[in-house]
Amino acid sequence: MIQLRKSGERGHAQHGWLDSHHSFSFAGYYDPSHMGFRSLRVINEDRVAPGRGFGLHGHRDMEILSYVISGSLAHKDNMGHEEILGPNEIQRMSAGSGIMHSEFNPSPTDPVHFFQIWIEPASTGTRPSYQQVRFDPADKQNKWMLLAGPQINQDAKVFVSELTDPQGLCYDLAPKRHAWLQILKGAALVNGTPLQTGDAAALSDEPVLSVQPVGTQPAEVMLFDLA
Repeated sequence: MIQLRKSGERGHAQHGWLDSHHSFSFAGYYDPSHMGFRSLRVINEDRVAPGRGFGLHGHRDMEILSYVISGSLAHKDNMGHEEILGPNEIQRMSAGSGIMHSEFNPSPTDPVHFFQIWIEPASTGTRPSYQQVRFDPADKQNKWMLLAGPQINQDAKVFVSELTDPQGLCYDLAPKRHAWLQILKGAALVNGTPLQTGDAAALSDEPVLSVQPVGTQPAEVMLFDLA
């Protein structure tokens, strides 16, 4: 079974400095039919204006991933981490028993476009942790690049791929596993169904996921393999 989540149907918040689209209910956007998918609770596509951002705030008992499409995102937390996150990097944060952090766009001229993902943890009250990993762009070209898996407190794996080969990629789903496929950039066919930038597909009881780029531009996709 495949269920589509079209880009234009997502929740939308426009705050001037922040333009945010919510795949699932978040903040002032509430839709009881879109509260999450399996352990996947939040997928926010955010664009933050130059020099603006999210002030110091707290999280607990959530696995949080940030992935930048363009621009850069500055991170600072109460564990002593001060980092700049850019494209071809993944930021993984286990909030556990509690963490305080801030995120802002350090550029005076360019916006930052990024995805923030929340995954519900398998257990609560664990020790908070932070990890940021940079990878070679070639590692995601026409292959599944693992962004998160054993490093997070949940039975989930997260992959990214930039597709240029018309044959695309397949991913075998084990029994009782589910998949969420998010189109980050470009257009693709997902099990034969056409999707555009910002669209997503939720798959259950499907043994194989196939994704093929459409058009002349690469398609960048993020895949969640979920219990």
